[in-house]
Amino acid sequence: IAWKPTDVEPRSVSDESPLMLAALHGMRDTAARLIDRGADVNKPGWTPLHYAATNGHVALIRLLLEHHAYIDAASPNASTPLMMAAFYGSPAAVKLLLECGADPMLQNDQGLSALDFAHRNSRVDAVALIAAFLRDGKPAPGCEG
Repeated sequence: IAWKPTDVEPRSVSDESPLMLAALHGMRDTAARLIDRGADVNKPGWTPLHYAATNGHVALIRLLLEHHAYIDAASPNASTPLMMAAFYGSPAAVKLLLECGADPMLQNDQGLSALDFAHRNSRVDAVALIAAFLRDGKPAPGCEG
């Protein structure tokens, strides 16, 4: 990655970038190096943040947000990173995304919200976090979590 001519934005046949794959696999140091070399944290469609949220990689979520990843990025079907975290990720990922300003009221093309995603996968932990956030109606306290 450090070699100047290295292309940090090649795409797989699935349109996945090296940064997306690093985010998917929890490779924070690799992701940081790719970002330092100019990797796009906000590519259209599925983003590195979706991938990090899907696997609950909190350190990567933080890194991406610190580098201005769009927290409510919409996938091709309008699913957000919070929806992915609610269905597949960890409670810590759901909590961090909410604290950093993810909008739990957004819906994808099927009309499903993050709360719906959590319900559909019987994620009691994510349901409780999102419901408490919605019930309390507090503004996001920031990315301290």
